[in-house]
Amino acid sequence: MTTLWIKNPKAIFTANSLPAGGGIVITDSVISEVLDAGQSPSVAVDEVFDAAEHVVLPGLVNTHHHFYQTLTRACPPAMNKRLFPWLQTLYPIWAGLTPEQHALATELAMVELLLSGCTTVADHHYLFPAGLENAIDIQAETALKLGMRATLTRGSMSLSQDDGGLPPRSVVQTEKEILNDSERLIKTWHQQDANGLLEVALAPCSPFSVTQDIMKASADLAARYGVGLHTHLAETEDENNFCLKMFGQRPLDYLDTVGWLNDRTWLAHGIHFNDEEVQRLGAAGTGICHCPSSNMVLASGIARVKELRAAGSPVGLGVDGSASNDHSNLIQEVRQALLIQRLRYEADEFTHEDALSLATKGSAQVLRRNDIGELAVGKKADIALFKLDEPRFSGAHDALGALVLCGASQADAVMINGAWKVKDKQWLGGDLQALMAHHGEAARQLFKG
Repeated sequence: MTTLWIKNPKAIFTANSLPAGGGIVITDSVISEVLDAGQSPSVAVDEVFDAAEHVVLPGLVNTHHHFYQTLTRACPPAMNKRLFPWLQTLYPIWAGLTPEQHALATELAMVELLLSGCTTVADHHYLFPAGLENAIDIQAETALKLGMRATLTRGSMSLSQDDGGLPPRSVVQTEKEILNDSERLIKTWHQQDANGLLEVALAPCSPFSVTQDIMKASADLAARYGVGLHTHLAETEDENNFCLKMFGQRPLDYLDTVGWLNDRTWLAHGIHFNDEEVQRLGAAGTGICHCPSSNMVLASGIARVKELRAAGSPVGLGVDGSASNDHSNLIQEVRQALLIQRLRYEADEFTHEDALSLATKGSAQVLRRNDIGELAVGKKADIALFKLDEPRFSGAHDALGALVLCGASQADAVMINGAWKVKDKQWLGGDLQALMAHHGEAARQLFKG
């Protein structure tokens, strides 16, 4: 066993109020001690990391993304559109996605997140055109190659434009294809790797992109295997109206009728819930992923984070797909969460620590993972360390506040399972410039069609 002491940080956020001014001790892949100021480790250490210039956080946890969309950032035909026309513009482009492009998009998105201090990613992939049937396998192999923790959600769409849905027929699948592959992926990847990196969840894209039968069957399959459920819900008022027209129900009522209103489920966006629906979500323990930048870009609205948390819903943070963000930077998303929630609540009602808690312990709770998201004994050694060494931080008096308020954008060092993945702001796992070049070319090819 090897023991590392991350010593005497400039500031530390444990996400649980533990005093940790003396730093943390890591033994192999887990945190073995949390030290108050002035304390030293109780055992001999093999290595010391002097964190006197660092702000130390639990590794950030991203609970909603669409990796493939990194290939269509700032895409001219889709800019300045509302959600539904935005989707209808991009679906024909995305329909040409190849396995090679998908692999590059996945790796670029994960590395971009990693550089921002993110150690656990959740992706929602729901496009399976011909030739891309193994899209989730590609993502799983990429995550293992990078050594990143990932919850891969097997998305699905079965209702094309011909059936009253939004996507073209070329990207939808049959119920049998969806359910057979969902079960295969659970058996192949869910909690199967030795390092505890990968989990699988089931994720029909939205209630109006699949049939009721698939929603119900996905819930039954998730219950049988003990995996999570994920979908988009209540992102816009247009969506609420669409569900009323299609099902005669508001989205949450529909979700309840198909067996999804429970603590296995987390929902992307969750903006347009009324007071009664907020209470029902909390009573069920259903999680919400807040996606502030995406919600601003598409003018979707502002999630009711405080009310949802008070009602009992776990609330986490997500960057969402890059075509509606358009970055994959989770520490920047923390600042965006603070700012957009200040438009809903008073300045003393939602703090920088509240925003940080969304991206750490809150997100871990959303993914139903009790081994990450905070700095405590027995938790995985997933750590993000930031330096305040840029002009934007000059003159700052509170290091933790400065991290959020002054707009940190890149971690100095990142560790997953006790292994360094980033040091001196550099990705240690490969050639970033080469990856960007290959990814950029893939984006050009996809957009050319």
